[in-house]
Amino acid sequence: MSRTKIPLHTQMAIGFAAGLIGGLVVHFFAADARWLELFTTYVTQPVGQVFLRLLFMLVIPLLFSALVMGVAEMGDIRSLGRVGWKTLAYTVVVSSIAVALGMFMVNVFHPGGGVDPAMAQRLLEEGAGRVQGIVDGARTSAGGMQLLVQIVPDNVFRAAASNDILAVMFFALMFGIGLVLTHTPGATQVKSVVEGLFDISMTLINLVIRFAPWAVACLVFNLAALFGWDLLIRLGAYVAVVVGALAIHQFVVFSLVLKVAGGMSPRFFFRGIQEAMVMAFSTASSNATLPTALKVAEEGLKLPRKVSRFVLTIGATANQNGTALFEGVTVLFLAQFFGVDLSLTQQFVVMLVCILGGIGTAGVPAGSLPVIAMICGMVGVPPEGIGIILGVDRFLDMCRTTLNVRGDLVAAVVVSRGEKDDDAAALPAQV
Repeated sequence: MSRTKIPLHTQMAIGFAAGLIGGLVVHFFAADARWLELFTTYVTQPVGQVFLRLLFMLVIPLLFSALVMGVAEMGDIRSLGRVGWKTLAYTVVVSSIAVALGMFMVNVFHPGGGVDPAMAQRLLEEGAGRVQGIVDGARTSAGGMQLLVQIVPDNVFRAAASNDILAVMFFALMFGIGLVLTHTPGATQVKSVVEGLFDISMTLINLVIRFAPWAVACLVFNLAALFGWDLLIRLGAYVAVVVGALAIHQFVVFSLVLKVAGGMSPRFFFRGIQEAMVMAFSTASSNATLPTALKVAEEGLKLPRKVSRFVLTIGATANQNGTALFEGVTVLFLAQFFGVDLSLTQQFVVMLVCILGGIGTAGVPAGSLPVIAMICGMVGVPPEGIGIILGVDRFLDMCRTTLNVRGDLVAAVVVSRGEKDDDAAALPAQV
């Protein structure tokens, strides 16, 4: 009698629950125990970090090959332009809705007005070292036109080594366009090589993903065992507004977009992407979740491969609705706390910068914090104030990353509508 294999997303959910319950129990009974420090330092933290490093190790070859193939398989520049403009329009419209929703909720519930100043000072002191590094990074990072210039890499290998995802994506986009425009035997062979690189990357990803349930348990255990729920309680109002806005956008806005613009049943969609959602929540990284997102798009949602590869690889960095929403909420929250009265014009500027920030933020854990520090400096809010949210940022990062990845998959559904898939059946009508 053969045993029924437990689906991977179920295994990951079990690992998440086990890590959370185990961590909370240990935090309650042995929060200051020496053995707990040793266990997290030498067991659970290394396991989680090795898993993340394995995923990040494969992100660059996977992102490059997937984007090149996504562009090359369009067949002609007109198809590429159509898909590209549809992706850009979706990103701008949905990100605008996300930021507006988050800022509206901050203005209504005013979470920054009820924070204890003494508690905030303690949080600032706890995260002083990390805050200074983030603020310095925000001050030295490029802005304005220089940021746009740096998207074009002068050395693609240096860009890859420094994890400059936007620069690598630009090179991959140009490389794919070159393959579309070049009709020679050599170009055809290069296309086969890139496709082989993609296949190899996915094979390795599938091997790594098998260890996901154990890694998820370790990552969540560390969070729960070391911090418990104290940090969430201390900033409960702020956390409630962020999570509430993310939830409304995730279940209301995305459902409407799927139904109206994507022609797909939200129930069918949510059921098909469970594996990617658990991965996104556990790793707090859009880039680390990209392989799983590509898998569920093709296998779970049955989307055209050429469209899903293009939209999801672009979206992992350039379509981060949750990050844009989070940045807007956080800037207004810190303004309320420090008593900085932002006019409607200033809030509109914050909204625009947050939309751009959602496009250019690195898809890695805590990638939005330097952007928040930069925006705070623009509108007269002390950028060091981000130290107040560091204690809860990991949990909120997990929540907004889940929204980011779900938004990428929604974008793939919307853009896929009306596009033909040469290698598979057309997108099923699941209305």
